[in-house]
Amino acid sequence: MDPDTMRGDGGDVYWRRRMSVLVAVLVVVAVVAWACSSGGSGPERTSSAQSSPSATPAADPLLAGLRTLAMGTASPSPTPSPARTTAAAKPRRPGEPCTEQDLVLSLQGGKDQVYAGDARPAFIVTLVNTGPVMCKADVGPRTMEIRITSGADRIWSTADCVSGVGTDVQDLQRGIPYVQTLSWDRRRSSTDCRSTPPSALPGTYVATARMGGLRSTKGVFHLR
Repeated sequence: MDPDTMRGDGGDVYWRRRMSVLVAVLVVVAVVAWACSSGGSGPERTSSAQSSPSATPAADPLLAGLRTLAMGTASPSPTPSPARTTAAAKPRRPGEPCTEQDLVLSLQGGKDQVYAGDARPAFIVTLVNTGPVMCKADVGPRTMEIRITSGADRIWSTADCVSGVGTDVQDLQRGIPYVQTLSWDRRRSSTDCRSTPPSALPGTYVATARMGGLRSTKGVFHLR
């Protein structure tokens, strides 16, 4: 073989080895620089490498370090502050207005009963405070309404043609029910307060008590 060709090939091998060494040195310098920058204080100090050491070297230390830094800078999930938790758990004081979640509204009477002739349907409405302390509630006819319907037809309501202020604020002690009884004269009611409202026709009717978002169970009865 030609000696010049040998010298040419040898030169290429020599420079390729020099370039390999230079690249290896640059990689080592980059890894050292990254290790020094991640050794300071702050959330970046917690890394997967610290929690799970491995005896074998990582496939790519630079990519592994960048992945760890990205995970370390992620925003943590919001947690309720102690101040907000304390405010939400603030105990209630006696005499404050009742909240709907502390009240139980029910209606009794009229269920599957038949009223013939001039017999008047009668109902008993109860409101119970299940909260920790005494609270106040308006049980007036506008706020605590008893309504009678027949299908989609609104037949009668205590909120129609209320005389006076129409409010009745009561102190509700825990567990002691407020009780209201009433009877229906079998006549329709309306908001225009007619002097001679018409009588309700024979048929099936439904009575419910309403108070804000509260609803009692339905009382179904029949007029003959």
